Amino acid sequence: MKNKSFLPPEDLPSTEATHLDKILRSQLEHSTGRCFFEACDQITRALLSNCQWYITTDGGYLMLVIDCPDIVSYWHIVSNIAPIGNRLERFASSARIRVYPPFGKGTPFEISVNEISAYRDWL
Repeated sequence: MKNKSFLPPEDLPSTEATHLDKILRSQLEHSTGRCFFEACDQITRALLSNCQWYITTDGGYLMLVIDCPDIVSYWHIVSNIAPIGNRLERFASSARIRVYPPFGKGTPFEISVNEISAYRDWL
């Protein structure tokens, strides 16, 4: 059954993001990223500090995107994905992590925080 609104169109939420919506989303992402970083242990902070990273909510869920400058940083991040995911899960249970290797060195690694326990068991 289709949900029909009994409200007139002018009373319904906009289907397009306004400039203010974009500013608020950016502020939310920045604040969430800062809180996430502060919640991490010293090792994770050091690993993240060697990479470019940010939190985004574009796409309907929280995503931590990590861009690694070299293959060593990439492997350190991927091998510590469980503690990173555990910290991220505190902010959103359906969050995802995407780790980019250096350009030309492979494809991005992406995992949902819900999948981390299975990933840890596989290792």
